[in-house]
Amino acid sequence: MPDRIPYGRQSIDEEDIAAVSDVLRSDFLTTGPAIPAFERAIATASGAPHAVAVNSGTAALHAMYFAAGIGPGDEIITSPLTFAATANAALYLGASVRFSDVDALTGNLDPALVEYQIRDRTKAIVAIDYAGQPADYDALGAIAERHGLVLLADAAHSLGATDRGRPAGTLADASAFSFHPVKPITTGEGGAVVTADAELASRARRFRTHGITRELDEMERNDGPWFYEQHDLGFNYRLTDLQAALGTSQLRHLDRFVNRRREIAAAYDSQLADVAGLELPTVRHGADPGWHLYVVMVRDEKKRRRFFERLQELGLGVQVHYIPVYAHPYYRRIGFEPGTCPIAEDRYARSISLPIFPRLSDFELADVIERVRTAATDSL
Repeated sequence: MPDRIPYGRQSIDEEDIAAVSDVLRSDFLTTGPAIPAFERAIATASGAPHAVAVNSGTAALHAMYFAAGIGPGDEIITSPLTFAATANAALYLGASVRFSDVDALTGNLDPALVEYQIRDRTKAIVAIDYAGQPADYDALGAIAERHGLVLLADAAHSLGATDRGRPAGTLADASAFSFHPVKPITTGEGGAVVTADAELASRARRFRTHGITRELDEMERNDGPWFYEQHDLGFNYRLTDLQAALGTSQLRHLDRFVNRRREIAAAYDSQLADVAGLELPTVRHGADPGWHLYVVMVRDEKKRRRFFERLQELGLGVQVHYIPVYAHPYYRRIGFEPGTCPIAEDRYARSISLPIFPRLSDFELADVIERVRTAATDSL
């Protein structure tokens, strides 16, 4: 069995370890000075004036939806080609979800189809930056403005990506990032909401701390320096200083991480282009993806499983992104049916994510390409 290469892996160096060790030797393990330092760094990296750090990407989505005013009786429109948390976070707030189909080439929401999904209850359009490629926010923003909707970004994949030179984090009314180990940077687990809207950021900040505020201009009264008030039904979504210190250290390497992902994607583009039976990713004009994922599609869906299994046999820890959210048993139980988004279903049936992460060496990259070509010869 050849050495196993996963589809994603964190990149941790001695500077990261030292940053965490410094916090362990400090007075604060949580709710300390490392949190605002990390938030300032995230704001700088994303181009957004405000950043609110939380303890997972799911928490970031939940806080963002809450801060955007989504609640019982509201509906969001989003893509089914995502991790379930994108939809789940709306359900947590008593809202409902309407799935709209994706562009066949990019896997992102197709703006031409979104407008047909808008109903009286629709409150927000939630775009997914699939695989690290920003969605078409110009087109989606025009639709949102025309109908008085909030435009939100599940940007879990796209920190470091740009669209026409504008960084992910500035393309929607608010964006949610994830810092899971396979994402562009990691805090172990973690996430953030970024926005140019100061009030939205304030609501997200309260939400992550049980809905509690100590800000004098937000409180109804003040009994003394110990005083605080709970204004919302929030959650304990706080990030620790340990995680924040790791994240701040990681952000120093973001450009290098993203550039390496782009180098790997370019190598795949050039060296797998002639593989019969495979379709390679398409990049929308003006977009510069961060390449969280590199997703190929087999031309014949009946051959996908054998190709996947052959890649596994050859030591590649490939994965499939994603099972359409509404295909999961829970969503079927609440009324969703197969066929809702046929393009997303077709992409799911044919997709495989290849290894792509900054620590992948040139030698390993050449090895991966050779194994992919072998697997394609054997099974496609």
